[in-house]
This record gives sequence, structure tokens and C-alpha cells, in this order.
Amino acid sequence: MNRKTLVLPAVAGLLTPVLAACGTTESGSHGGDAIVVGTTDRFTATTDAPAPLDPAYAYDVGTWNILRQTVQTLMSQPKGEGDPVPDAAESCTFTDSGNERYACKLRSGLRFASGDPVTASDVKYSIERALRIDSDSGVAALLNTIDTIETQGEHEVIFHLKTADATFPYKLSTPVAGIVNPKDYEKDKLRDGFEVDGSGPYTFDADVEDNAIVSATFTKNPAYKGNVTVNNDQVELRSFEDADAMGTAIDKGDIDVMTRTMTPAQINKLDAVSDGDVDLVDMPGLEIRYLAFETDAPSVKSKAVRQAMAQVVNRGELVSKVYGTQAEPLYSLVPATITGHSNSFFNKYGNPSVPKAKNLLVKAGITTPVKLTLHYTTDHYGSATKQEFEILQRQLNNSGLFDVSIKGHPWDTFRPAEKKGEYDVYGMGWFPDFPDADNFLAPFLDKDNFLGSPYSNGTVQRDLIPESRREADRLGASNTLTDIQNIVADDVPVLPLWQGKQYVAARTDVKGVAYALNSSSSLQLWELSRGASG
Repeated sequence: MNRKTLVLPAVAGLLTPVLAACGTTESGSHGGDAIVVGTTDRFTATTDAPAPLDPAYAYDVGTWNILRQTVQTLMSQPKGEGDPVPDAAESCTFTDSGNERYACKLRSGLRFASGDPVTASDVKYSIERALRIDSDSGVAALLNTIDTIETQGEHEVIFHLKTADATFPYKLSTPVAGIVNPKDYEKDKLRDGFEVDGSGPYTFDADVEDNAIVSATFTKNPAYKGNVTVNNDQVELRSFEDADAMGTAIDKGDIDVMTRTMTPAQINKLDAVSDGDVDLVDMPGLEIRYLAFETDAPSVKSKAVRQAMAQVVNRGELVSKVYGTQAEPLYSLVPATITGHSNSFFNKYGNPSVPKAKNLLVKAGITTPVKLTLHYTTDHYGSATKQEFEILQRQLNNSGLFDVSIKGHPWDTFRPAEKKGEYDVYGMGWFPDFPDADNFLAPFLDKDNFLGSPYSNGTVQRDLIPESRREADRLGASNTLTDIQNIVADDVPVLPLWQGKQYVAARTDVKGVAYALNSSSSLQLWELSRGASG
């Protein structure tokens, strides 16, 4: 029987200093064939990105899902919701009242899969390496509140921060803070190719053709000591060209699990089946989609152009025609389920209105129609992206205020071009690094933002972001976070569109599927196991 399971999130706890002494959880030992997981994520090494799996470079959900299985971090996100918990660390806590000094003690007996011991100096080396390399992916910005790192003996690491940062425990749970062996990763150079080594739950081996991963095998690491229990011996991750090919594979029994990204039609079909051998599991998600602007480009340099687009776009129509109940309109960069969310764009623009948009352009002296090209990626967020941009194009053109064309690109050319500022307007998605409002704002608005956008607001960078990070009680930061969101709605450096759910489909003999993804869309392959078919 097909069972559609809704996994309800636990109420996220307030972000407070973490002090825990978790005992080592022994990994489970379960026989059977490898569990085969399908994905449409593409893992490619190119001239622009020759080191896609180096923790100091990787910064998208697909590559992070490889690193989270293999490269251990001091902290990790929990099985459900809530504050991060120690993983490579035995305990971590702020040791001052100002949230500027954070100390961690490593578990005893930690070893890399190679057998080398993991020490405090390795932690220091790994994080300083990411900061030193400061790759153009922008991932090092997650660690930009670190001033210095101190070690005391083999097991203690102390982070001295430049400014208060109550979100710092979350940042230590992200792959950029992954602990690597200095023998495998040079201090000043990225590690090209597809080799990954660490002390995480699995070891990793990739099958590569034409500089792209075709499949990857994750084998349980017997040396792992950490917070999770590994419920399988081996998982194979297969990369498919598109969702249709992935769907065919699960229908034929060639794979056991389908992850991102399924099409809306596939989800609807699985949802409607009352008796079958594939279950659909939906769960809360924090994925958002948005339009981003190269704010120095002549076509969109005037704030009035960007505001007029915000005034015309009809999110309700966009969501209903493309995603249905699988998404909902979003009026801020911060999703509606995150503490600190404000409907700033709706508060400013209300319902779509062509007369109001026209008035904005007339007041700014902008000649209409404004000619624009909207760029999107054809293979990174799913095949429905094209339909989404066709609707955006129609909405803007039907207003008579814009002359919009659209153009799609594969991700391996789209992302480098976007970072170089070659697109005036382009579509992006965001899967959070951690479930806090700061991570939906700072990566877009702080210095060295990951988009490479020229947009800069001194009040946001100098005052509001640091002020919000001083609040360990995230509810207490709501007013400051609302101020940031209101500034974004007025300046429109980005235009939020929708917030989506996330789905996994699995054959009925695969268990643990409900926890295979957390709210940040991070794969937790260790949760999967085989059982009797239901």
C-alpha cells in the first residue's frame, strides 16, 4: 500500500549555548545489499570549479550532501528539529556572557578513516584552511565571525569571535567547518577532483565519467565515533540526467529511493496511488526560490525597475500553476516557519498591481517597456523551473511595462556566469545551511555574499546583522530581523517567490525514510535500512 506520511516538525528550541556530554553511539551493523538512492544533482569538475567536493569550496546542497556523510564536524544538526548537537565534539559551549568565546572538547579516540588520530590541531588547521583559501564559492563567509582559533592540548579548541554570534554552533555543523586530515588537504590549495576523506559515518568512492560522478558508494566507516547511528552497511548514490529517468529507475526496481528533485507531476502521481510498492513521504522544507539582480547592471540599476517587478509578479498564480500544494507564496527571504519571519514584500506591495508598478517607473523616469533577460538553470532545481520562468515572463510582459525574454543554462555554466556578474536577472534557489533566519539574510546581504552581488547596505551590514546575532533567544532578535527584511523589500536586491515542501519516494522495504532529509534538505543516509515490505 502506498502511504503518504507527513512528518511534523518538533518546535525548534531557542538557540542557546550548547553543553552536552553525549556518549559515543555505536554504529549499527546491518547486512544486505547496498541501498540505492537516486538524485538529479550533478557533480561535475570543470575549469571554473575543479574541486567540487573540497569542504573549503563546496557550497550547494548536492555537494554538501556528500560531505555530510563523510567529513565530520564538531557539531551536527539533530535527527529532527532543534539546536545543533555535538558530533566530533564531546561538548561545546559559549564560555562568556557575550557569545564571543566558544569552546569545544573533542571526543576521545576520534580517528580519520585512514586510521590517523583526529586532534584539536586538525580542527584548527581545517577551519583556518577554509578561511585562508577563501574560495570564490563564498562558503568561507559562514566562518567570518572567527577572529582566532586556540588549541589546548590534543582535545580542546577555543574559538575567539570578532563579534557576538549566537548562530555560531550552527555554523560549526556545516561542511565548511569539516575536519580534514592535513596529509590529504594542502594548506593553501583546493583538492581537485572527487576524492573525499574524513572521519564521518561513511567512506566515499566515486565512479567518474567525463569529469562527472555517475554514482558514488558510501561504505560504513568502522572508525566513526559521533552522534549518529549508522543503520546500513552501504549506500549507493546514483546521479540521473533528469527526474523522468530517475522515476523510470525506481519503477523498474533499479533504485530504492528517489530524492531531489522530483517533478510536481511525479509527486502528484505518487500521492494519488492508493496501492503500490513505492511510498511518498513529504516533510517540512525550508527551500526558497527567488530572482536575484546584478544591481549595478544598467537594466536593473534603478531601484524602481526592481520594485516594479515586485509589484507585478503574481506569486499565487505562479505557485498554483506550477507547484500546486507543493509550495506556497513567499514574501520574504525568511520562510514563514522560521522565527523572525515577516511578510515584508506583501506589506509593502500588497496584491499585484500594474498601475502601481507603472507609477513607480514613471516617477523614476524609466522608459517602458524595460527590456530584460531572465536566466535560469535547466538542471539544478528540476525540470519545472522552465515552466516557472515562462509564467514569470508572461506576467511581466502582459503588464506592458516589460519586454522579457528567458534563457536556460546548465548549472555548470550557469553558476560560474552568475558569480561573474554576467546575468542582470537570474533565478536561484536556497537550501539553508542551518534553520535560522540569519542564514536566509546574511549570505545575501553581508560582505562577500555568496551571489557575488554588488548590492551593499551599510545599516544592514554594520548594525543590524551583528545586532541580531547578539540575541541567543532568537525570538528576541525578531524586531531587528524584521528591519532587515523591510530594507530588502524596499531595495529589492532579490525578489522572493516561493517556499517549498520536500519529498522522498522509497520502495516499501526501505525504512527510516522519514528522517532521510532534515529541514535543511540535508541527506542523512545513515537513517536508511531494509525491512519487511509493508
